This record gives sequence, C-alpha cells and structure tokens, in this order.
Amino acid sequence: MNVPLLDLKPQLAQLRPQIMEAVTRVVDSTGYILGREVNDLEERIAAYCGAACGIGVSSGTDALLVSLMSLDIGPGDLVLTTPYTFFATMGTVLRVGARPVFVDVEADSLNMDPERMAEALAADRKNGARIKAVIPVHLYGQCADMDRIGRLAGEYGVPVIEDAAQAIGAEYPSMDGGTVTWKRAGSMGLSGCFSFFPSKNLGGIGDGGMVTTSDPTFADIVRSNRNHGAEPKYYHSRVGGNFRLDPIQAAVLTVKLDYLESWHAARRRNADRYRQLFGQAGLVGDPVTLPQAVYAHVEGADRHNHHIYNQFVILVPRRDELRQFLQDNGVGCEIYYPLCLHQQECLKDETFRQQHFPVAERAAATSLALPIYPELTGDQLAFVVETIQRFYQDR
Repeated sequence: MNVPLLDLKPQLAQLRPQIMEAVTRVVDSTGYILGREVNDLEERIAAYCGAACGIGVSSGTDALLVSLMSLDIGPGDLVLTTPYTFFATMGTVLRVGARPVFVDVEADSLNMDPERMAEALAADRKNGARIKAVIPVHLYGQCADMDRIGRLAGEYGVPVIEDAAQAIGAEYPSMDGGTVTWKRAGSMGLSGCFSFFPSKNLGGIGDGGMVTTSDPTFADIVRSNRNHGAEPKYYHSRVGGNFRLDPIQAAVLTVKLDYLESWHAARRRNADRYRQLFGQAGLVGDPVTLPQAVYAHVEGADRHNHHIYNQFVILVPRRDELRQFLQDNGVGCEIYYPLCLHQQECLKDETFRQQHFPVAERAAATSLALPIYPELTGDQLAFVVETIQRFYQDR
C-alpha cells in the first residue's frame, strides 16, 4: 500500500470544474493585479477569522515581513519568538535588521511557553526594553496559549504578531470575564499572518498569504506597504515592497474556502483515529521513562481546541531510522523541523549557538509528521500505524 504524506489530486478532482471556472474568469477579465477577486477573499477571510480587516499578500512569509515593517521594527530592535518553527518566522526578523530573542516551547503543545516569555520580557525591561514585538507560532494548527501571551504582551506594551501560517480556522478558548469565548487564530493579536502555500489546509495553486487585523490604522499601513508604500499612486510616504496577492490565487482560494470546515473535520477524525489505533497497538509511552517505547507521544491532543491538524506530528525514539523504514514501505513522512532556529548556520553570532532550549531541541530530534490529509482512508491510517508497530517489533 502507498500512503503519501500529502495527495492533492482527490481535492482537485472534486473541485476542478469550479477552479477552472474561477481561473478562466480572472484570465478573461484582464484584471491581473489586485481587484475584485482579492477584495472578496480579503472580506471573507477576515470574517472567517473574526477580524475586521484582511489584506492579501504574496506569501505567508511576506505577511510576517510586512507586519514587522508596518511596526517600523528595524536595526537595534528585538523580536521575541520561538526557536521551533519554520525559518520564515526568524528570517523576516533578520530581514528588517532586527534580532530574534528565543524562548523555549511547552512540552505538550510545542508552542511558545508563556513562563519563559515572562522571564524574557522581564529581563528585557531591565536591559532597556528593546523587545518591540512578540511572534507566537500556532504550530501544526494548534493555537498557542494566547490569553497568557496577550496579557504579558499588554503588561509590557509589546504588540503581538500571530504566526498563523499553519492554523487558519484553529480556535482558542479565551476566558473573558469568567466566560469562555472561542477565538480564531488571527484575531487575538495586532495582526495574524497566514500562508496559502499549496500544502496548507487552505492552499492555493501557488504562493499566497493574508494579514488580518482589527486595527484600521495598522491595516492602512499594511495595504500601503504591500504596494511599495505608495499612497496615492507614485507618492511614497514609506518604503514598502511588492507583496500583492495574485487574483488567480484569490479566486481559487475563494472556491476552496467553502470546503475548509469539512476538511478540518476530516483531519480531526483522522487524528482521533490515529490516537485510537496507536492506543490499541500499545504504542503509547513516555520516551523519558520508557526509552525503548515504540511510540513516544502523539502531538496535539487538543490542549487548546480546536486543532486543525495542518500536520499530525509524533515524537518517537530512533526517529531517523523510523523515517527511512516508513519511506521504504510506502508511507510518506517528514520532519518539521530537524534543526532549531538558534542552531541555523546563517546566524553568524556564536551567542545563538551557545543558547539551549531543551524542549525545542528534543522535539527537533524526535518529531515526525504522518499523513493527515482529509481523503485518507481507514485502511491507509491503519497501514501507517501497523508499519510503525512493525518497525519497533522487528528491532
């Protein structure tokens, strides 16, 4: 049996007529820069996320970059974030000339640890308050602990940029006056940054991204900055960039948005089935107390509901051997991420390599993503677990 990590062909087969009609509509319109398709998607994404404004941009990376630029963050500034995430979270900080400050992640969610965040902000205040933004990452599709992160950021007067690239539609149970209010990723900070890379739950047929915000002044600055800072045309009050969302991508994403909740639900069902199968196979254990445990930990048991499972990640001993075994037996898998950001070669400052974030580093050494896309069959899920069980039994 073959179980790819991701297979977009079933989705395309279902939506091909609608997608082709949408693409043809844009081509025939001859309006190829911004326009109605982008405006419509911006309004729909903002409403879906619970934000007042959406600004379509060229990628999730550029969503982060334009958010930092719109806060005038640059040389001499610090930005607080996590060392366990995709490179763009740090890369955009470096591109504006600022310096990242890392804090470790929580063991159960692998998202930013608010306790470590509090320590970093307190230390920064003593050293001159150079932290100018906080970027929590909603890793794998599960929201970070935004109540605690938001309270700390408010206490220190630091804006929050949500890296929600993997988390469109993820929800967080915010406590508001003793009542739980479910809030979606992208509505809990000054800005939310989304990616529409094809592998995302809501993916385009190329690159694309979105910034959400409920601050109209900030929204105006982001809109200006995505178009070279021009306002009006040919008059530049600031230096921005070319970060515009392509209307063809907007048209395709508008088609797909109608199906997003059903895809989320299917991914959650697959995640629940994985947990059931792993439990039945006796593969659940703690690698600290059971170093030979065949299965260490299933990421994301909805500690902060509702997880959208952009990835389904397990933490396992002998990860690299297991990865090769799965690939040799027809099971697609991937490592997100094999190296923490503070360990990346592009950071020339040796002080980064001397830092130690034990939870993040352990995750980088043991994490493995399994297929989770909506169209997986029950037989395919069972085959994945059976193959993992066979690897550990045979060794």
